Amino acid sequence: MSTQIQFSVQATDGKARTGVLKTPRGDIRTPAFMPVGTAASVKAMLPENVAATGADILLGNTYHLMLRPGAERIARLGGLHEFMNWNGPILTDSGGFQVMSLADLRKLTDDGVTFKSHIDGSLHRLSPESSMAIQRLLGSDIVMAFDECTPFPATKAQAAKSMRLSMRWAERSRAAFGDRPGHALFGIQQGSVFGDLREESAAALRRIGFDGYAIGGLAVGEGQAAMFEALDLAPSQLPENKPRYLMGVGKPDDIVGAVLRGVDMFDCVLPSRSGRTGQALTRFGAVNIKNARHADDPRPLDPACGCPACRNYSRAYLHHVFKAREMISSMLLTWHNLHYYQELMDGLRGAIAGGSLSGFSREFREMQDRGDLTRRG
Repeated sequence: MSTQIQFSVQATDGKARTGVLKTPRGDIRTPAFMPVGTAASVKAMLPENVAATGADILLGNTYHLMLRPGAERIARLGGLHEFMNWNGPILTDSGGFQVMSLADLRKLTDDGVTFKSHIDGSLHRLSPESSMAIQRLLGSDIVMAFDECTPFPATKAQAAKSMRLSMRWAERSRAAFGDRPGHALFGIQQGSVFGDLREESAAALRRIGFDGYAIGGLAVGEGQAAMFEALDLAPSQLPENKPRYLMGVGKPDDIVGAVLRGVDMFDCVLPSRSGRTGQALTRFGAVNIKNARHADDPRPLDPACGCPACRNYSRAYLHHVFKAREMISSMLLTWHNLHYYQELMDGLRGAIAGGSLSGFSREFREMQDRGDLTRRG
């Protein structure tokens, strides 16, 4: 196991924790939100702009990078950090979720998955061993074990079969990862919405031993209530002294609810995807800048926000450039959304450290329930 990547919990408030995950490329403050750089780029953002929002770590996508431009090419060009000009830590997912989403284009066996590229239809294969090899070529700091993300809905029997396959793959991922000082391997808990299956999965992962533990198979259509019910158990089933990462989550209220239940790390495409589709995420909920009521509004998205979009531009301008399909629309709205997410994480860390998370959470919900400032007269 890695000896150079270490996690320490610095304060707790109920089940919530704040801490630091130390890596050779920099510290990751938790709770942490990881912007998604699917194809070695956070869409509409320069890496230095992403860093300016307060992000400590980015996420890259093994499936997409292996298809284009190719892991071997990235390795020849100095690895993913140099290739995309990001000096901080990078986590790469294993490709399991993307392969699952291919549905009819894949063939699953105990050995691995054969699938057709969504780009050109070419045939490829992913296994625990090849996923570890690809992520090694990429040079990612945090590597995810290869798993099958159980689809939803699934019967308990289907979820159990899928989870046990992932646990066999977790053991093979651990063996293939080997001893890589300065790099970490995270195992992924599965089990859908079934608490006893998640406990079985957690026990298997604890026996194998990982540097961190992810909670997979949620935010795949089960709804927030079912996700929170699973999270009432899942984080506490995983080791206390290791980081807990909820994959693919999520909306701001999803994140706050998961932090209250003991989760440390998050990723989601929502901030950047929403920015490209004209939606700003704020303390007062979502603002759809494409709506006509913003056309003559001289106010910023949020007067308390310090991002460039709020400091320097009006809602009227943001409405105009979105309607005109100017690239600056995606740039400014994405920057705002990522800034808001990092501001939210900073607020959560401070509230946990100060023992005031309950009040922070209550105020967060009240402000979100108020809605867009424009609607308040």
